[in-house]
Amino acid sequence: MSATAEFLTHAALDGVPHGFFTRRGGVSAGAFGTLNCSLNGRDDLALVAENRARAARAVGVAPDALFGLHQVHGAAVAVLAEDGWPEDARPQADGIVTRRRGVALGIVTADCGPVLFADAEAGVIGACHAGWRGAMLGVMEATLDAMCALGARPGRVAAVLGPCIHQPSYEVGADLRDQVLARAAADARFFTTGAQAGKWQFDLPGYCLARLGALGLGAVASLGADTYADAGRFFSYRRATHDGTLPIGHQLSAIALRG
Repeated sequence: MSATAEFLTHAALDGVPHGFFTRRGGVSAGAFGTLNCSLNGRDDLALVAENRARAARAVGVAPDALFGLHQVHGAAVAVLAEDGWPEDARPQADGIVTRRRGVALGIVTADCGPVLFADAEAGVIGACHAGWRGAMLGVMEATLDAMCALGARPGRVAAVLGPCIHQPSYEVGADLRDQVLARAAADARFFTTGAQAGKWQFDLPGYCLARLGALGLGAVASLGADTYADAGRFFSYRRATHDGTLPIGHQLSAIALRG
């Protein structure tokens, strides 16, 4: 088996080591096959550790220099300072920022939107987990604010949305739609009528890109990859739910600062 973790990059983040990892190039088996990077699932943690080590090396850092979060679908942001934190004491947050060199920031997803941020001139990076709830609550904006507190400027920041579930596969209930529209009625444009009565199709990537686009960033982009539709490359919680193949793994998205 190859020891190379497969990942995608985007030109908007050129010059900043980063990777939107697929599910390929790891050591996990079965439904977790193969590059499962989640520390909270039912996979063998020794295998997960090897998968994360491969991902860390792929973006140019040591395995113990990849830092993640205990993600809770909120808008809290953690700042990674010089001391960092052990894997078993990860902050409960959905955004993470740093200006510390020689480390990588990692987000795990299986349909939600991973967003990687960089102000290369200031040497400040960030990453966040933007599911519908976190995106609605403002996790992307909070991540940018935390980066700016470290010296970043919005006009120099590039933000890229990685693989996530797309509208044709994302049927939601009226309760979700109502919560999104309670914040901004104009966001009705991100919903189309679902196949079932009382259901809607939500455009998560469109919603995230619109929120990012309102921040005055230097660049906003998307990989355009659909986790649900591409079973060969990505884990998808919703697809596994429909197929009856839970539990599943999660792919990693990571960004680093060179030492």
